[in-house]
Amino acid sequence: MRKAALLSLILAVVPAAALAKTPVVVELYTAQGCGACVEADAHLAKAAEQPGVLVLTFPVDYWDYLGWTDTFAKPEFADRQKAYVAKLSLREPYTPQVVVDGHLQANAVKAERVDKLVHDAARSPHDPPDIRFIAGGKRVDVGSGRRPKGGAEVWLVRYDPREQDVAVKSGDNKGQTVVQKNVVREVVRLGAWKGAPVTFRLPAASEDGLKTVVLVQGAHGGRILGVAQKRG
Repeated sequence: MRKAALLSLILAVVPAAALAKTPVVVELYTAQGCGACVEADAHLAKAAEQPGVLVLTFPVDYWDYLGWTDTFAKPEFADRQKAYVAKLSLREPYTPQVVVDGHLQANAVKAERVDKLVHDAARSPHDPPDIRFIAGGKRVDVGSGRRPKGGAEVWLVRYDPREQDVAVKSGDNKGQTVVQKNVVREVVRLGAWKGAPVTFRLPAASEDGLKTVVLVQGAHGGRILGVAQKRG
């Protein structure tokens, strides 16, 4: 029921007229050693296949002490989640958590709540700054726009678009296979955006086969104002 509910609404979330708009960015904070995360991982892996929805999976490392060391987790992913905890006035970070467009959050176990956040975000008005990859994708231009109160930042995110099956051999999920998709491998703050056009040089990817995304986002875990994905 939960899986069907999630996918049925995700399929209806983004009408044809919305496909040319800025995609809805869905950040999933998860861990291979988190017992409650297995179902959420599988649901969001399916949601990642839908047009108009960009799922970014951020594995965190703070559950490693339970007996399984997450194979994809990096400390900077947990740092990003902690910025949302402060911005959204949450008590503490948790998994599985979904953050939609940088300003809405829900427990990813609650499929119906996740559905509604994505549904509403797809229909909310957007006036994003223009983001263009130039010089063969080695640089990115961010155009002019309204700078939010508190400032904004430009982030580079690189993720592996493949669906990955991880056999967990110890901890709470011992014996289970965790399915994850769009696993983030790099997240780098490129610099500040003050509402005026600015250009950033992109560092080389750390590994082959990664997809590149640039986010313009309110400072310190704020709302995502614009997103662009490099083609190819």
